[in-house]
Amino acid sequence: MPRIAYVNGQYVPHAQAAVHVEDRGYQFADAVYEVWGVIDGALTDFDGHLTRLARSLRELEIRQPVSDSALTAVLHRLVSVNRIHHGLVYLQISRGVARRDHVYPDPAVPASIVITVRSPPAAAAEARARHGISIITRPDERWARRDIKTVSLLPNVIAKQAAHRKGAAECWMIDPNGMITEGAAANAWIINADGVLVTRPANNDILNGITRRIILALADREGLKTEERPFSRDEALQAREAFITSATSYLTPVVQIDGQAVGNGHPGSLSLRLRHSYVATAKERSRRSSARRPVWLVARQSKRLQN
Repeated sequence: MPRIAYVNGQYVPHAQAAVHVEDRGYQFADAVYEVWGVIDGALTDFDGHLTRLARSLRELEIRQPVSDSALTAVLHRLVSVNRIHHGLVYLQISRGVARRDHVYPDPAVPASIVITVRSPPAAAAEARARHGISIITRPDERWARRDIKTVSLLPNVIAKQAAHRKGAAECWMIDPNGMITEGAAANAWIINADGVLVTRPANNDILNGITRRIILALADREGLKTEERPFSRDEALQAREAFITSATSYLTPVVQIDGQAVGNGHPGSLSLRLRHSYVATAKERSRRSSARRPVWLVARQSKRLQN
C-alpha cells in the first residue's frame, strides 16, 4: 500500500504531496513543525506536542489552519491508513502561499499544513539504545529563539552532517560561554558523579523537548535528583553517564564524546532504566488512548473532514 500524506485538507499519495513554490515555508523557513513518535499505534505524548505547536504558532503569529479536534482526527487517521505500529508523524504549518516579500502578507493568507508519516526500522533504534551512541561537539551557530520549533534548521543540518562524517550519531552544540546547549536534534543530559541528572534549563537557548519534560517527571516520580542548569563539555566527559532525548530517539545513551569515553564507555544503568520507564509509560498511555478512542470514531471524524 502506498504511503498517504495530508496536504491542505486532502489525503494524497506521498509521492504527490506538494505545496506551491511561493509557500513561505520554502521561501523563508516561515513555518513551524512538530514530530510525534508512534508506539503501539498511538501517538506519544500527544497533548504536549499539540500544546507546543500552539505556542510556536502564537510566537510567529501564524493562525492554526484547523481546530485541535480536526487536527487530532487527521493525525490518527494517517497513522491508521498507513498502518503505522511504531514510527513517526511529521507535521509542518507555514504562514501560507504569497508573493515573495519579507513582511507578513496583508491581508493574511491561509496557512499551509502538511503531515507525513514513516516507519523507520525499530531494531536500529533499539540497537543504538543497547550499545549507546557517540557524539561530537561544535560551536552553536543558531538563532536566538531556539525555544520556537521552527523549520529554520540549517545550522542543525550542518552540525548533524559534521557528526555523520565523523561516524557519530549526534552533535552537541556549545554556547559562547563554553556550555552545552543541546544536540542538533535532541536535548542533552548528563548524570554526574553524585547521580544527579543535569540538563540545560528551558529558556530561549534550547527547545523544551516534550520527551525532556516527560523524563523530568519520571525522574521526580522515581525520587531522582535533577538540576536544570548549564554544563560544560569537560563536565560531560567526567560524568557517570550521558544521554539524549527526543520524540524520535526517546532516550538514547551517549557513550563517547569527541572520541573520549563517557563513564565506562557503555550505556549506564540509570539511563537504561529511565528509557525503560519512558517506553513503558508510553505504551500504557497508548492502551488508555485506544480504549478511549475507538477506531470507528477516528474514521468517522476523518471522513467528515474530507467531505
